[in-house]
Amino acid sequence: MKKVLVTGADGFIGSHLTENLLKKGYDVKAFVYYNSFNNWGWLDTFPKEKLDQIEIFAGDIRDPNGVREAMKGVDEVFHLAALIAIPFSYHSPDSYVDTNIKGTLNVLQAARELDTSRILVTSTSEVYGTAQYVPIDEKHPFQGQSPYSATKIGADRLAESFYRSFNLPVSIVRPFNTFGPRQSARAVIPTIISQLLAGKDKIELGALTPTRDFNYVKDTAAGFIAIAESDKTIGEEINIATQREISIGDLAKEIIAQINSDAEIVCDEKRLRPEKSEVNRLLGDNTKIKALTNWKQQYTFEEGIAETIAWIREHMQAYKTDIYNV
Repeated sequence: MKKVLVTGADGFIGSHLTENLLKKGYDVKAFVYYNSFNNWGWLDTFPKEKLDQIEIFAGDIRDPNGVREAMKGVDEVFHLAALIAIPFSYHSPDSYVDTNIKGTLNVLQAARELDTSRILVTSTSEVYGTAQYVPIDEKHPFQGQSPYSATKIGADRLAESFYRSFNLPVSIVRPFNTFGPRQSARAVIPTIISQLLAGKDKIELGALTPTRDFNYVKDTAAGFIAIAESDKTIGEEINIATQREISIGDLAKEIIAQINSDAEIVCDEKRLRPEKSEVNRLLGDNTKIKALTNWKQQYTFEEGIAETIAWIREHMQAYKTDIYNV
């Protein structure tokens, strides 16, 4: 049974990955963000019998000493800890450099010192910027269209450099837009669903024309594990994508039809990205992950949306629907 560390285990994708790893029999250590409330994020919602199976390590990914301590005795590291909100990166870019670039460097340095057998570094489709061609494969140029995406490009290239310079067994995992239960209202799908379930008949959104390739979170988590379990993925950067795109406007209409067909969409100016920062099209190529692993999509987009609506309906207390969640 492999001992694995999941950084960012208290977050959206990290908590689902932690669950999936437990289900598959891994010995899991969860790196959660230290805070004075002793809050473990979404792990706090796990039933006691599941939580008892997890070793919790509270720390800060920006601290190299804590990261090294957390990684001792671990075979593999799934590095997901990051700051991800694009609007927040416009006014606090320093924190993104410290967390996303320096945090990743801390993981890579510790892995080199401790001779860790596998490291998966989490990237994002945002590193590609607006598509120059579709579907977007892993050879697509990078474009830093926000401070967030720029720091993720930096982290990816650091990971590549450690593979090439020190033969560190790194894989760069690049999910396209992930959605599902436990996602915060900073993301567009829970924003739409939570506003509708709160009874609003005017749904406030930003730009409606950009398209995205949406992964259901359980498929994303399965993709991480499939990449970790294949020796062919070492030294590679790999998309997790569905090869299907939908515009934000059409997405909103589909969710409105399922919850409240009388609702309408209104544009909220403060939710618009700066013009040159908006990523207008993302449609990923999943040829590589299918060639190197046994991963394949298990959930349709519609099934994922239905499960997400059902979950948010039961957890509306987690959402502030009367403000713009940055």
